[in-house]
Amino acid sequence: MKHEVNLSNARLVLPDRVVEGSVSLRDGRIASIDEGHVARAPAMDLEGDWLLPGLVELHTDNLEGHVKPRPKVVWPMLPALLAHDAELTAAGITTVFDSLRLGDEADDDRCYTTLKESVEEIRGAEAARLLRSDHRIHIRLEICKAGVVEDFADFKDESLLSMCSLMDHTPGQRQFANIEAYRTYYMGKMGFSEAEMEAYIDSRLAEHDRWAGPNRAALAEMLRDTDIALASHDDATADHVAEAAALGLTISEFPTTLEAGRACRAHSLTTIGGAPNLVRGKSHSGNVAVIDLARNDLLDALASDYVPASLLLGVFRLHDELGWDLSRATAVATRNPARMVGLDDRGDIAEGQRADLIWVTRSHDLPVVRGVWRGGRRVL
Repeated sequence: MKHEVNLSNARLVLPDRVVEGSVSLRDGRIASIDEGHVARAPAMDLEGDWLLPGLVELHTDNLEGHVKPRPKVVWPMLPALLAHDAELTAAGITTVFDSLRLGDEADDDRCYTTLKESVEEIRGAEAARLLRSDHRIHIRLEICKAGVVEDFADFKDESLLSMCSLMDHTPGQRQFANIEAYRTYYMGKMGFSEAEMEAYIDSRLAEHDRWAGPNRAALAEMLRDTDIALASHDDATADHVAEAAALGLTISEFPTTLEAGRACRAHSLTTIGGAPNLVRGKSHSGNVAVIDLARNDLLDALASDYVPASLLLGVFRLHDELGWDLSRATAVATRNPARMVGLDDRGDIAEGQRADLIWVTRSHDLPVVRGVWRGGRRVL
């Protein structure tokens, strides 16, 4: 039996313009688009609000936040996953690359276990039709950690794995070029004393000297001939970008300077900016403001990072503050990220595309999600 849905009286955010009209969904795809006051009965009236493609999220740490809601507290994976999934849906995210780390923290013995449990529960929950968003895996690989290459070997053939990023959070460079910002961040996050913080910094510097070079090269080689999208992370200089391009990376996540953003253009790397940075108007660690990347035409996509709701807010900030037309602003959270990872079946309101759509209104100048369809079925 065919499943059909008609959505009428909407402002449709199409790839090249915004028009009043209606959309018909059939068997999980967009079957037709009608401009003007044409409606196929029966139809749901969207009351003149916007209809956007479902948001595509390439980097969110949000699942880890649900798994570890407090220091030394580990929440069961399935309820953590379901709560995370519900939050994503309320934010308008219909495709998500759950970003899970190997390495990076003082308590990194949990990283491998969390990643393994996440993969297992996502697969099981999807089979049981418990998930509203389409979940993929993005592994964040901390290249300065001993054993990260061996640990990654256990996951490199995982069917859910669609993206990897090579991270280096060594103090004094990249995201944390400002060492005082690094101290403030980690002392607050980990509860370190001054002495513990100094010892931690020394250990991270030693790990960088020993492992960064060989691990970066080994991981890039392991991923070179796969379909897995590969990104650099927190590029700060033209040399960082050149190094990433030489290794075959195609995406630069969260470039921290205009210099790095411009180098990405020179080396044909696409860029992802942090939506929380855009919404707040600044970086929490003193790096370039994403709105300045956008002003200089150095922004290709947004990622919500640690606040799922920031993705839609970021789209409308580009529209309201920079004057980007809504089609262009929407693309940084829909079509562009989808294409960056090889997904060409979603991200646009166009015939034949997956019927992943979000109904958005505005209240007190804020975009608010009123409805979500994934594969033509309403999930919110």
